[in-house]
Amino acid sequence: MHGNDADPETETLDIHDCWKYLRSASVCRVALTVDGGPEIFPVNYVPDHGTVVFRTGPGTKLDAVFSGNPVALEADGLNTYGTIAWSVIIKGTAEVVDSQKDFQEAADAGLSPWQAGSKEHLVRVTPTEITGRRFVINPPSRWWPPLDSPGPGCHQPGHEGRSGS
Repeated sequence: MHGNDADPETETLDIHDCWKYLRSASVCRVALTVDGGPEIFPVNYVPDHGTVVFRTGPGTKLDAVFSGNPVALEADGLNTYGTIAWSVIIKGTAEVVDSQKDFQEAADAGLSPWQAGSKEHLVRVTPTEITGRRFVINPPSRWWPPLDSPGPGCHQPGHEGRSGS
């Protein structure tokens, strides 16, 4: 793995691996600017010719897209065994597309919102930056203190740690 300085078990993904992982998932979080502050929403998405598309209805997400502010999307996942995790972030611009061809391509690619309601707007996010990482999921014994060791705030007389209570 191509490690970074913080953790030798973390690999920086190249652009091809980022798209491979994005194609393997169907839900991401989209971060938008709403009333001058960040908001994050889960959305169903599909990669589409070097962009990502999702459907939405009238409201906060659509208003934020029309504002023209940059957006970010993050998708994550695990391998089959739950031992390797990945995360991909796309930063870019969003626009509403409304051609029947775009809707048909999105439907053919499997875009199907989970939540009921009107989702008549198709939003296309065009990346300006794509980054990703993959890392080994360490067992809790690597990052959590043993249960028999005193934890923070456990310095009361007669209390010998977090276990045994």
